[in-house]
Amino acid sequence: MKRIIYIPFDHLHPKYGALADADPKNDLIVLVESARMVTGGSWNKVRLYFLISSARHFKAELEQLGFKVLYEKAATTVDGLKAVTKDYPKLPIISAHPSSHLQSKQLAEFGVSFIENDFFLTPRNLFTSWADNQKSFLMESFYRAQRNRLGVLVEAGNPVGGKWNFDKENRLPPPKNYKYPPYLKHKADEIDQQVADELGISPCDVWGTNRKAAKAQLKNFIDNHFANFGPYEDAMTNENWALHHSLLSPYINNGLLHPGEVLTAALNAYKKGAVDIASAEGFIRQVIGWREYVNGMYWYLGADYKKSNHLNANRKLLPLFTDPSRTKMNCVKTTVSDIKTRAWVHHIPRLMILSNLALITGTNPQQFLDWMRREFIDATDWVMVPNVIGMGVHADNGKMMSKPYAAGGAYISRMSTYCKGCEYDPKLRVGDNACPFTTLYWDFLDRHKDEFVKNHRMSQQINGIKRLSDLPQLKQRAVEVLSGLDKGLI
Repeated sequence: MKRIIYIPFDHLHPKYGALADADPKNDLIVLVESARMVTGGSWNKVRLYFLISSARHFKAELEQLGFKVLYEKAATTVDGLKAVTKDYPKLPIISAHPSSHLQSKQLAEFGVSFIENDFFLTPRNLFTSWADNQKSFLMESFYRAQRNRLGVLVEAGNPVGGKWNFDKENRLPPPKNYKYPPYLKHKADEIDQQVADELGISPCDVWGTNRKAAKAQLKNFIDNHFANFGPYEDAMTNENWALHHSLLSPYINNGLLHPGEVLTAALNAYKKGAVDIASAEGFIRQVIGWREYVNGMYWYLGADYKKSNHLNANRKLLPLFTDPSRTKMNCVKTTVSDIKTRAWVHHIPRLMILSNLALITGTNPQQFLDWMRREFIDATDWVMVPNVIGMGVHADNGKMMSKPYAAGGAYISRMSTYCKGCEYDPKLRVGDNACPFTTLYWDFLDRHKDEFVKNHRMSQQINGIKRLSDLPQLKQRAVEVLSGLDKGLI
């Protein structure tokens, strides 16, 4: 053996990263299952099941390709590599660049050499060049540049369909009396069962844990869900947990699928006429726009960005985030229960229910970030830090988003089925049955009116406070709601 190749649990693809030029005759492959990952903190066990079983399946796949693979269990990643180097003391260690500032620092200090991380479509230096030339970091500007750079849905520099963005067409509420196509169920094998047993859970058939299953998930989305993805991508319903979402983010984020192959499949479906431009553009924007933008911003903004707390939000994490029985709000109860079951909900519940609630209650950004990081199956540091700190709770003084994503119960009522039968009325802002989102939305604006009064995107909302004849009662109701949420009674 001439070198050691370290494979993080989110680099599980034989043709990318450090494995792109690997040779079974010369390279020793090492994966490390860190005890810190398994036992450190209250990790969602469905998340752990997916990540660990995927890594163990990948070990078996590499062995079938002829590689010698060591799968170490150790206290930390570095401890695992130390154990390997005792037996192979003179071999250099290489890895594709890790997905977090902390692991990059720890591995570099241990002597690991990094190569380009090509699990993204945008090299970091290219994103830096873009960001260095921006007055503000608008994702839409980056996305349009991506379309042109990659030659995606453009003709002679103009967007296919006449518009860059079909958001307005993709904001329908959940349909009534609608039959959703079934999603795949993945049968557990021996590796899955062993991992589930170790974690003390049953295998989760929602998620496959090898590349074959990931490709099946991609095909199922393209064949059965892609056409209706766009119109209902922002909808929320307790009638179906996934609607027409792709469920591909876990597989892309751990490497079982490469974003390039997902993009190719989506473009082929559009070119065949299987989907309209609104669904095609909406999905492709998530792949080449938002995902690449978030990763780029994570590295561009630096390691200290995750400590941001511009609004001085210091409320402790609410009990309802860890125990859905501690709230009477249907939207939150349903969302958190779904996360406990599958370690996943789509982007609108994440933003407009979970993050929105953390924002308007003044929940500490770092506590909320840690919770999101522990719970979601597709969470990594690069994903969650910009999404939570920048977009979700506006803790970065607008570096990523020019306005906070705060909303009252009216939005949730319009875009979901959660309000039907709920104890709280989204139309009311005062009174015992006023929706906590509606009350706290206005209270949040009032609390931070001096902060946002000069923000041109917030002026209409801030001026709306002046028209509230019941502001004193609302502020008193907000005190009651916040106290009740702290106690797990609202």
